[in-house]
Amino acid sequence: MILLDRVTKLYGKSSTPALDRISLHVEPKEFVIVVGQSGAGKTTLLRLLTREEKPSSGKIIVGGIDYDRLSDHDIPLLRRRIGVVFQDFKLLPNRTVFENVAFALEMVGMGKAEINHTVPRVLDIVNLSGKEKNMPMELSGGERQRVAIARAVVRQPKILIADEPTGNLDPKHAWDIIRVLEKINRYGTTVLLTTHNQEIVNKLKRRVVTIKGGKIVSDRANADYKI
Repeated sequence: MILLDRVTKLYGKSSTPALDRISLHVEPKEFVIVVGQSGAGKTTLLRLLTREEKPSSGKIIVGGIDYDRLSDHDIPLLRRRIGVVFQDFKLLPNRTVFENVAFALEMVGMGKAEINHTVPRVLDIVNLSGKEKNMPMELSGGERQRVAIARAVVRQPKILIADEPTGNLDPKHAWDIIRVLEKINRYGTTVLLTTHNQEIVNKLKRRVVTIKGGKIVSDRANADYKI
């Protein structure tokens, strides 16, 4: 569950908020698309959810965690509950597909036997079985993005944030990524997707939250969107 209650974010002494008293409620297992032009406030929203930024005012609760009571010591625990996928993959270039995904588990101290059991299952979910030994540069852009998704979900987060994950991909590979996100959502993970791709939004027929000038101007189920 994600709850934002009248959240405002100001940067420095700017008189124009990046986010202006926005309120948003996302239920567990929902698939929500966040849209808006560049500079609308989408990235700020995501940075608040991952606690890379703090709100200037308002309340944020994610997965039962009240951010007002969140200490710096607890932030790594929060981020284990939230998987994040970016437009530019952020893979480790000198590690194989298997090693890139395993790295997320090594960071939390998982043993080798459990890693060897878990990683192949996740690679199967993102349709990358057989690519375990490939290096990132041997993969297509779509395959690299699926490795990034596997790494983001291998720790079984409750929430997956996908920030423009199809932005660098051609239409075929973009839809491959969307189908993987839908599969992960069916497994019970809440998915928050930001995109500029009008075709994806309109074909998915999901809940669409539109941000403009730091405000939520529309929040509709099964919505179309015109860029």
